[in-house]
Amino acid sequence: MPLLRQAGPDVLLTVYVQPRASRDEVAGRRGEALRLRLAAPPVAGAANAACLTLLAHLLAVPKARLRLVAGSRSRTKVVRIADATVAAVAARLTPHL
Repeated sequence: MPLLRQAGPDVLLTVYVQPRASRDEVAGRRGEALRLRLAAPPVAGAANAACLTLLAHLLAVPKARLRLVAGSRSRTKVVRIADATVAAVAARLTPHL
């Protein structure tokens, strides 16, 4: 599964989440996924919420435009970014890779 792919008017982003890290940060890539280190524990959806918050900040989009579409109970997740293009998302993520 590629890191970024266009799905109609939206973009699907594959992320790999490491919960209970010392702070929220992008830690490069892990295979074909963006690796995120999150301080939140994987309990009661806290890590999923932290993942979406960090991505909204990185992409400079409202959190309402992001939705977790796969992997809610897994470390590998797929996030849908509404009304975006692969080029625009890649441009925002490139400095962090």
